[in-house]
Amino acid sequence: MQLNTHEWGTGERVAVLVHGLMSDHRTWHRVGPALAERGYRVLAVDLRGHGRSPRGEYGTELFAEDLVETLPAAPEVAIGHSLGGLALSLAVERLQPRRAVYCDPAWSLARPGQSADPALFIAFKRADRAMLRTFNPRWCDADIDLELATVADWDTGTALALSAVHRQDHMPEKPVVPSLVQFAGEGFLYSEQVAAELTERGFEVRTVPRTGHTIHRDDFDGFMAGLEGWV
Repeated sequence: MQLNTHEWGTGERVAVLVHGLMSDHRTWHRVGPALAERGYRVLAVDLRGHGRSPRGEYGTELFAEDLVETLPAAPEVAIGHSLGGLALSLAVERLQPRRAVYCDPAWSLARPGQSADPALFIAFKRADRAMLRTFNPRWCDADIDLELATVADWDTGTALALSAVHRQDHMPEKPVVPSLVQFAGEGFLYSEQVAAELTERGFEVRTVPRTGHTIHRDDFDGFMAGLEGWV
């Protein structure tokens, strides 16, 4: 499936951005321009069922296949958040970026203390501004507005499909390309045990303190600082 793609910058180096569940390319509204200022041509997709991309069947492999079909091969860097991190990890061998960054990737939802059935997120389809502010106290007003818009454009069928496989452990055995895993210090996916296991498998692991799951919206400066040496 060809995905809707938004572009920033005209640099010779290519960076690709892959959002998480319920979101779309608009989640990167600060990250895309920041990378463009560093000389990148930045491509941010809407995963199937999100934003302006087509609807259809949903599944982890389908999300990955769409990335391979839509994005140019061998970008300089590929960054995936949450579901986007999972999709990127399943596509990385075919996409072959020079570097991959996985931001709070949805790999280990079944591990003790990390159970988070994606179907629970369907409740956010009815979210209002007050609810989003309660769950995301560090977000700026622009991000609250964008989240209301992206959730409105999101097909909840994606969460139902992921619910069927969320107990599978998708953590890669080893990095296919040089890879950074960036964890949210206060996120529900991080634990010292998981960080140690990923380090043992050959990933570089960094944590952005005092941030929740959507690191780039909770602390944009901390997010960008955590990418130094990788972008």
